[in-house]
Amino acid sequence: MPPAVKGMAGRFGSTIREFSLAQKTIAIIGVAVLALGVALLASWLTKPAYTPLFSGLQAEDANAIVEQLKTDGVPYEIAGGGGTVMVPEENVYDQRLKAAGAGLPSASTGGYSLLDEMGVTSSEFQQSVTYKRALEGEIAKTVGSIDGVKNASVQLAIPEDTVFVSQKSDPTASVFVETANGTTLTADQVQAIVHLTSASVDGMQSTDVAVIDATGTVLSAVGVGATGSADKQATDYEQRVGASVQSMLDRVVGPGNATVAVAADMNYESANRVEESFNAPQDTPALNESTSVEEYTGANGNTAAGVLGPDNIAVPNGGNDDGSFRSETSTKNNAVNKVTETREIPAGSLNRQTVSVALNTQAAAGLNVADLEALVASAAGINVERGDEITVEMVSFNADGAAQAQGALAEAQAAEEAERRAQMLQMGIIVAGIVLVVILALVAYAMRSRRQNREVVDLGELPELDPLAPAAGLAMLGEPVPEVPTDTASLQIVAATVDQDRKRAELDALAAQDPVRTADYLRNLMEESRS
Repeated sequence: MPPAVKGMAGRFGSTIREFSLAQKTIAIIGVAVLALGVALLASWLTKPAYTPLFSGLQAEDANAIVEQLKTDGVPYEIAGGGGTVMVPEENVYDQRLKAAGAGLPSASTGGYSLLDEMGVTSSEFQQSVTYKRALEGEIAKTVGSIDGVKNASVQLAIPEDTVFVSQKSDPTASVFVETANGTTLTADQVQAIVHLTSASVDGMQSTDVAVIDATGTVLSAVGVGATGSADKQATDYEQRVGASVQSMLDRVVGPGNATVAVAADMNYESANRVEESFNAPQDTPALNESTSVEEYTGANGNTAAGVLGPDNIAVPNGGNDDGSFRSETSTKNNAVNKVTETREIPAGSLNRQTVSVALNTQAAAGLNVADLEALVASAAGINVERGDEITVEMVSFNADGAAQAQGALAEAQAAEEAERRAQMLQMGIIVAGIVLVVILALVAYAMRSRRQNREVVDLGELPELDPLAPAAGLAMLGEPVPEVPTDTASLQIVAATVDQDRKRAELDALAAQDPVRTADYLRNLMEESRS
């Protein structure tokens, strides 16, 4: 080891030894945390990026694919409730090719690939059924791609085209969706499924699509759409109007001082209404006009003309009539405006509604009931011609229930807060216990290491040297011998100097033979001198 590095290591070690027990503990914990962070960072950086290999798998296909990955030694992860298998990016295409070679995944909705398997000898019925299956598979795969949809199945009812019926039936569709765990489809997503399905089939309306989830809940009904049945529409309307009026009254009379009840009468019938109206425009010339005149003049004389009477005998009607006549006929075609109006009347239209408002007498004592009634009527959309009614009354509210509810709410909040504090305390005790165990383990390790480093070094018996030995050696070598003092003080100084030189020489020799034991010996001397 180079001397510079050795010296730096020595200075670092001496600095560490000067730390107190608390400082050493904190330093050890910091180093441990740093090492753990570095290890986690290195693990995260070296972790491969996973990509979905297959999604929306059935349990059998997922099991077969996982067994194949285990056989090939490819790491994998399971996601999406077991329906998605993820592998590192570099293994995606190889594993897909192997899975395709093994016929996995076997469960498939088909789609337009079913048309590739049709032969030239297929009948018209087979072609029709296969096309419908292909269309159902394509729609199901598209619906299954929506976020939150785990699996989808589509059934189409497409009537056959024929010339033997005067009125053609519209096609209908039923869509079954299975959502992921904890996922509920929103109204916009249901509407998207309905429009996606209806737009995929020629002649299908959005009201001809039924959507049902795995729990049996009807999300969209045929003839009604995604808005729900008439009962659901009435409930939604009552809640919406009641919330609007309640919000307004809470600002006027204060929260808890007004209650609102809305009852809506919805139309449960749907109809198709066709109206034709005609209107003759004023001062408009006729489209076409024709007049025919027929005139006959009789001969002068006594030719009497009469009317045949009984027994076919002519009865004369006077001698002055010569048989002349004139006939005029006029035909005129006037311009007429014609308006044909066709209206679809869906179920769920509002027939009539009633709104009842109860106000607390104490809170609304200084308010004008007529003004409040006008505000409520405007907020609720009251139509008198339709038969809507509104009632606003001032009554005394029972405060016992409110006080009990307030007390129950306060108790619930207190219990929730106490439970939260208990959980935090429990978590703190667990964390403190873990930290304490780690600190005790580190302290025990540090104390053990310190005891091991404080082993006593046995230097043995050192030989005693004569103070005049160096001078005798110089004389034997022919060198000039320095003058040796004879007084007692000088001799003591010389002896102390010689003793220090001797110890220094012995330490140099020991350091050359065993540097570790020499360092331990010097460390013990320093600690003894401090104490």
